[in-house]
Amino acid sequence: MRKLVAPALILAAVSVAAPSMAQSYHRPAPPPPPHHGPYQPGHGAWQSINARQANLDRRIDRGVRTGQLSRREAVRLRGEFNSLLRLEANYRRGGLTAWERADLDRRFDRLSAQIRYERGDRNHWRG
Repeated sequence: MRKLVAPALILAAVSVAAPSMAQSYHRPAPPPPPHHGPYQPGHGAWQSINARQANLDRRIDRGVRTGQLSRREAVRLRGEFNSLLRLEANYRRGGLTAWERADLDRRFDRLSAQIRYERGDRNHWRG
């Protein structure tokens, strides 16, 4: 019995230690995904910048179609959306840095929150 327990313990210890030894120490590990922004908890995956843009565009369209957004609100939100597209194009010219990607994520988060607020404000005013 002892002959079986000792190898089993050694195998268990090695299997626990092996993944930590496989880490790369040349560069820091990426931070864990936030619980907002491009991480979609229901979908379990990150959204690319292009997917986020398409999603925001679709939400504005849906808000206009359902009457949750007035024409004035939609024009303002579209203007902000288009300025984000221009900013992204400027950032991509020199290669997208981590800071620029984080800046775009923050701006997309803010626009997403504005769309959510405007669609839910129940003003039903058409302008």
